[in-house]
Amino acid sequence: QVHLEESGGGLMQPGDSLRLFCEASGLILDNFAIGWFRQVPGKEREGVACVGSRGKLFKAEFVKGRLTTSRDNAKDTLTIEINNLKPTDTAVYYCAVSPQISVDRCLNPTYVQAWGQGTQVTVSS
Repeated sequence: QVHLEESGGGLMQPGDSLRLFCEASGLILDNFAIGWFRQVPGKEREGVACVGSRGKLFKAEFVKGRLTTSRDNAKDTLTIEINNLKPTDTAVYYCAVSPQISVDRCLNPTYVQAWGQGTQVTVSS
């Protein structure tokens, strides 16, 4: 059974840095891209960033210039850091895995095979 254990998030201030950590179990992560999505009430879930098993990174326009990622294939983990947080970054953030064979679409929630439980991130002064 696939399990994605998430940590990070909470109440942040504008300009802060956010670190989100995800550990995968119950699957062979080498066969998957792993990434983060986010969702606000009334809007569709959107991809933030994902990393293929060979390290290829895909990221959303809204985090370009603000994002650092680290995928550890030995530990089956993905860490992302978003700098210079904005109130518009407020959302529930979800870790997710999608098949490596469709890595070019790993930011598309349609291709996700498993989701984490979600962690709330609130950016407010």
